Amino acid sequence: MAGLAFGDIDVGCALPLGPYELTRDELIAFAEEFDPQPFHLDEDVANSSVLGGLAASGWHTSSILMRMICDALFLKLEAIGSSSIEEMKWLKPVYAGEVLSGTLTITDKRRSNSKPNTGIINFDATLNNAAGEQKAFMRSMVFVRLQP
Repeated sequence: MAGLAFGDIDVGCALPLGPYELTRDELIAFAEEFDPQPFHLDEDVANSSVLGGLAASGWHTSSILMRMICDALFLKLEAIGSSSIEEMKWLKPVYAGEVLSGTLTITDKRRSNSKPNTGIINFDATLNNAAGEQKAFMRSMVFVRLQP
C-alpha cells in the first residue's frame, strides 16, 4: 500500500486518523485476553470504579491508535520500525460504543546520521471521541527506508 516517500512528508503536516467504533464485545474480548482486570470485564465493578463504566484497557486504546497510525502513515511509507514511544497518555476512559478519530501531526523529520538509507519521522498523535474529548496522546517516531 506504499505511495508516499520520505520527501512527501512535511513537518507540520496533519493526517486524519479513524474513525473507529469500539464495540462492547471487542472491549471485553481484548480485556479477557490481555488485561483481565475486573473493571474491564464486569459492568457492575466498572460502574463503581474510577472509570465510571465499562472501559477499554489503556493497552487496547493504544492498539486502536496504533492501527489508525498504520492506516494513515506507516502502511503508505516504507516504514521499517521504531525504537521507542516517547510518551503515551491515556487521558480519559474509552467506553464501548464510542467512535474514535484523531490526528497525526508530523513534528520533525531528518535523515539518520548513522544509516544513510534511513529517514526518521517524529510525530504526535491524538485520539478523540465524537464529542471532541481527547482520550489518548502518543508522541513517537518511525524509521523509514529512503529510496536510493
